[in-house]
Amino acid sequence: MSRPMFDEMNATASSVREHYQAYQRWLARQPDPVMQARRAEAEMIFRRVGITFAVYGDKDDGNPDNGGTERLIPFDLIPRIIPAHEWASMEKGLIQRVTALNRFIHDVYHDQEIIKAGVIPSEQIFQNAQFRPEMMGVEVPGNIYSHISGIDIVRAPNAQGEGEYYVLEDNLRVPSGVSYMLEDRKMMMRLFPDLFSENRVAPVAHYPDLLLETLRDNSPAHRAEPTVVVLTPGMYNSAYFEHAFLAQQMGVELVEGQDLFVKDNFVYMRTTRGPKRVDVIYRRVDDDFLDPLAFRPTSTLGCAGLLNVYRSGNVALCNAIGTGVADDKSIYPYVPKMIEFYLGEKPILKNVPTYMCRNEDDLQYTLANMKDLVIKEVHGAGGYGMLVGPAATQAEIEDFRKAVLANPAGYIAQPTLSLSTCPTYVESGIAPRHIDLRPFVLSGKTVQMVPGGLTRVALKDGSLVVNSSQGGGTKDTWVLEDDAHAPGQSQTQSQSGQSQSQSQGGSK
Repeated sequence: MSRPMFDEMNATASSVREHYQAYQRWLARQPDPVMQARRAEAEMIFRRVGITFAVYGDKDDGNPDNGGTERLIPFDLIPRIIPAHEWASMEKGLIQRVTALNRFIHDVYHDQEIIKAGVIPSEQIFQNAQFRPEMMGVEVPGNIYSHISGIDIVRAPNAQGEGEYYVLEDNLRVPSGVSYMLEDRKMMMRLFPDLFSENRVAPVAHYPDLLLETLRDNSPAHRAEPTVVVLTPGMYNSAYFEHAFLAQQMGVELVEGQDLFVKDNFVYMRTTRGPKRVDVIYRRVDDDFLDPLAFRPTSTLGCAGLLNVYRSGNVALCNAIGTGVADDKSIYPYVPKMIEFYLGEKPILKNVPTYMCRNEDDLQYTLANMKDLVIKEVHGAGGYGMLVGPAATQAEIEDFRKAVLANPAGYIAQPTLSLSTCPTYVESGIAPRHIDLRPFVLSGKTVQMVPGGLTRVALKDGSLVVNSSQGGGTKDTWVLEDDAHAPGQSQTQSQSGQSQSQSQGGSK
């Protein structure tokens, strides 16, 4: 039996949602050969610029073993459009959620009040592979641990058939993808400049400025201009393009572990003018590889002695060591309770209903309904280590059943949501494809974000897996600056509006 679907653009077969109407009128005027030429042009430019990723590694965790064949992430010409009022509500929910998650991580490594209150079982934290006992009692600037958070949002029809937003996953360690958000917008403005004079699209180009502001906000040094660097595992990492891109956009140095050293309990980078002290490291290397003296002794990706400097408060790491304890899929079901516990508020954004196979009742339900569920490894990433029951063969289901029975605590299960679709330009023409959204939340002295995020699209017909490593692509994400469209607005007015938003930092 087919599941009901919510289409972002089309309300019915013959009507278009209000916030898409101006775009739909424009799209109807575009000859197919023109759209095909624009798609070829986008691919040529992305290839020339080098906007690629490694096919075997969607999780930007700094592990060189996750590298693979380089290829382009397909870019779709049809944007995902979000009206202003929907974005305003989503933004409040994201700020609420990330604030609670940061409070939780601080609590885990300090007073552990949420464990004492019986809200989360202690074994869920202390037996978590991402729990870092080395962080117990360590003070970090502003008590902020996840400075850059990527929260995955999906939309699915509710009982009334209307689309409702859900949080699918919290990415709090080294979330990737923001460079594609920025490059997708640049590409759309290059290919279709007339669209941005006809639609009041909120800008995203100031994200690198907000990121640098956030990193500086978390500096432990009392200096007007703290030294910030981006630490990359190197050119063979799946997200190396993004590391280099963000360093260049912020005007800071891109460094590898061999460029850093510790002396007198401070971190320095080697430069042609001699050593220079480093205050903030935006690290794109996973915990295990950061310091061979503290974690994996064979790692050459980090800096020996870094943990001691960090624990002493002489360098800031963004994101903090140990944030992974909060983005594990076995912790995800407790986030609504965290929001109530720490903030005294009801969650604005809902979780997807989740069965924890570590609980006997949930395990039995999961085993009895595998053909209807999505089952995930709690440490899985990039679309790997999961079973999409309705799309799986009986043999695949049986193999997964054995894996779950062998390690129930290593799995969760969720209903198979019918992710919303968005018209997408594919080989056969324009067709609906399933999408999700990853907005990026920046936590410094304030919590702020640019209006938008990375929309990922499952390009295979019927597929619910949007990950680039599984054949997914990306779309530009438009957040409209107001709900009242003004078709025919002059380009001067549109540019003025964008400049004003940039001058205000884009935060609300």
